Amino acid sequence: METQAMKNPTVDDIKNETAQPLQVESKPAPAPVPRAFRDLLALDDFERHAQRVLPPMIFQYVAGGVETQSSVRMARDAYSRYAFLPRMFVDVSGRDQGVTLFGRRYATPFGIPPLGGSAFVAYRADLRFAEAARRRNIPMILSASALIKLEDVIAENPHAWFQAYLAGDQPRIDRLVDRVERAGYETLVVTGDTPMLGNREHNIRSGFSMPIKMTPRVMWQSALHPRWLLGTVAQTFLKHGAPHFENTDAERGPPMMSKKVRNTNQRDELAWRHVEAIRKRWKGNLVVKGLMTPADVRIAQSCGADGVILSNHGGRQLDYAIAPLETLEEVASFKQNMKVMIDSGIRRGTDVMKALALGADFVFVGRPLLYGAALGGADGVLHAIKILADEIDRDMALLGVRRIEELTREHVRRIA
Repeated sequence: METQAMKNPTVDDIKNETAQPLQVESKPAPAPVPRAFRDLLALDDFERHAQRVLPPMIFQYVAGGVETQSSVRMARDAYSRYAFLPRMFVDVSGRDQGVTLFGRRYATPFGIPPLGGSAFVAYRADLRFAEAARRRNIPMILSASALIKLEDVIAENPHAWFQAYLAGDQPRIDRLVDRVERAGYETLVVTGDTPMLGNREHNIRSGFSMPIKMTPRVMWQSALHPRWLLGTVAQTFLKHGAPHFENTDAERGPPMMSKKVRNTNQRDELAWRHVEAIRKRWKGNLVVKGLMTPADVRIAQSCGADGVILSNHGGRQLDYAIAPLETLEEVASFKQNMKVMIDSGIRRGTDVMKALALGADFVFVGRPLLYGAALGGADGVLHAIKILADEIDRDMALLGVRRIEELTREHVRRIA
């Protein structure tokens, strides 16, 4: 039974208690930020700095959308229509932003999406993504439009995923799927939003083309940006020869700068029956990317997809395409065991938190990490990853959650 003395400590008790030395847990000092990265405080800063080092044609290739750029803006603006309802007096010590996806525990709820042609933006960029993803334990998806062999990328990161752009030609599909399996990939991402390329007028205006034509304008832009010309283009040609589209099919594709462009024939014939056939052949995780409507997600689910990525291709395909965030909540309501992921427009930790609260299992962030590779290789990518991870950690504390799994619809409210 508790006595009165036990309930009411004396002044001497308090003095003796406070006289004890304070035990402070020592934490390692954070590594100093490299001087070149000190102005990179948020993901939007990477775009501003990359614009200085990349020729306009290359920068616009990465930054631009299609036609009026409405899809780019709509994907970004969708996040501003939600506000947080933070909870107070919650013990948020020991926060953990890790998530489990397809049986693997990742350190953060975001990863690197497929970024085609990256190695012509930053030197050997796909390998730099693979390295950074391995070091920070996040997923990285290699694009079929990469200029580096899929076998080389998985050698750098055994947990990389592969994304395929497919023609509606089952024998071609089967050969590529078999190649991906032989290489050791466990997750295959099939993209459905490119039956043909979007109308990217900005490429014409800036001088970018595929294959790249060495016009006086292109040569002038390149000469004015020696960091890119010498650090990316010259190094690539001197050390590795002319870059090829390595992974569009099972066989090696043409050089990036040849008149024979990569084979995009029959992409407009790709249909759900091909996804069904892939599911029967592919034993690993199957993800369908580029979906925006709940109806298509239900079809992917019926085809046996293990996951979907809601995406408007970063605004690079159909102008005025709906923002993926707008359909996320409905899709999440029937996802069951299927993983629902999302990309397009995510730039802050708060964006990640909103997507997760609305039902996403995971998100992908693209352009800023490519800019990071252009600015500092793997170190630039790692710096961008750290910025976003730090924002998420801070946002979790301020919102009142210790685990990502604790985020629910109750944490956000639509305000517009």
